[in-house]
Amino acid sequence: MSMTMDSVLKPWAERLRQRSNLPVLVHWGQASVALGAQDSSSWRLGDFEKPKVVITIQSPRALPLLISPSLESLGEAYVEGWIDVQGRIEDILEVAHRMAESGMGLWQGVCTGGKYMRQMVRQFTHTPQSDREAIAHHYDVSNAFYQAWLDPAMVYSCAYFERGDETLEQAQIKKIDHILTKLQLRPGQHLLDIGCGWGALVMRAASKFGARCVGITLSKAQFELSTERVKKAGLQHLVDIRLQDYREVTGQFDRISSVGMFEHVGLLHLPEYFQIIHRLLTDEGWVLNHGITSTDGRNGETPLGGGRFIDRYVFPQGELPHLSTVLHAMHQGQLEAVDIEGLRPHYARTTRMWSQNFEAAEHRLRQLVDDKRWRIWRVYLAGCQWAFEHDDISIYQVLCRKAGLSTMGQPWSRGWMYQ
Repeated sequence: MSMTMDSVLKPWAERLRQRSNLPVLVHWGQASVALGAQDSSSWRLGDFEKPKVVITIQSPRALPLLISPSLESLGEAYVEGWIDVQGRIEDILEVAHRMAESGMGLWQGVCTGGKYMRQMVRQFTHTPQSDREAIAHHYDVSNAFYQAWLDPAMVYSCAYFERGDETLEQAQIKKIDHILTKLQLRPGQHLLDIGCGWGALVMRAASKFGARCVGITLSKAQFELSTERVKKAGLQHLVDIRLQDYREVTGQFDRISSVGMFEHVGLLHLPEYFQIIHRLLTDEGWVLNHGITSTDGRNGETPLGGGRFIDRYVFPQGELPHLSTVLHAMHQGQLEAVDIEGLRPHYARTTRMWSQNFEAAEHRLRQLVDDKRWRIWRVYLAGCQWAFEHDDISIYQVLCRKAGLSTMGQPWSRGWMYQ
């Protein structure tokens, strides 16, 4: 170890030790050090008998990212292989957030209420082509990759835990039924599912509720597998899966669902998005939008650099609106919000189960993707659990109908949603 390395890391480690007292051992070298071990090339970031996390620096390129840490810089160092990290994924995320908070406290200060400064709102130009490319980046990894850690129906959105003790598979079925029951879906009605994923919702809508369904996706991998699943289930006469942009859909639908899709629409395009839904909806129709939202009223990204990491490595051009922005955009799209339900605890549990499944399937996943992609998804899923648990992001289901209609025939209570 050179004196230069020690002169850089020793004061940094001491500063973190004094500010945050982290149960972390930092090690320099090509060989990983066991949890609890220490040698002359190690620095302690806190007072402890045994560290919960060991960081092994594999490249000098990691140094500036560690010395001024954010979730983006720490994530970059990890996924690029410039550091290795040992420990439980829960402990790793706890340490990463505390290091990022320390870095923000050193350089940017603390805002009122204990929340660290958020970044400026980022807005992207969303075209059909750029949206297709972004969707391909995220979803076209491989169907086998997602099958390794999702439920059997491959539902990649927030589950619904009615009692709290459901399995992931049970909670995903309950989520779909909850949505379709809210929509008061009836046999023979025409349902459009915007962002249909691998087809679980439209197949359930057809088989249980007797609806005629159109599901659209921009992911070629999703389109191919969902089409195959529909055929295998013998539902071709009721379900039509299309590789199609929502801006290209024509016709009229009695019911419209959008689950985990509008995060890709973009802040500037939300009014247009809801105007298109209004155009596609029959006068007596209902629509349910289920999507992740920012908890920053200014639509700012998640704190500590987490949003920048996700945009760079996971969801290119993803934008999260605050609930108030969603409701305003719905108003601009001539839709009336009838019911709003927050599901943040449900998504915290869903992402926890996904992360646990991902950890358990490590051997299989490493056969399907390279080391960098495995690392990206590992920290992404665990990071999402943290974000939902700590109110950095949230999620809402908003049930709507066309604005300006009579109240005649509208239910008096929410009882129909829980029949």
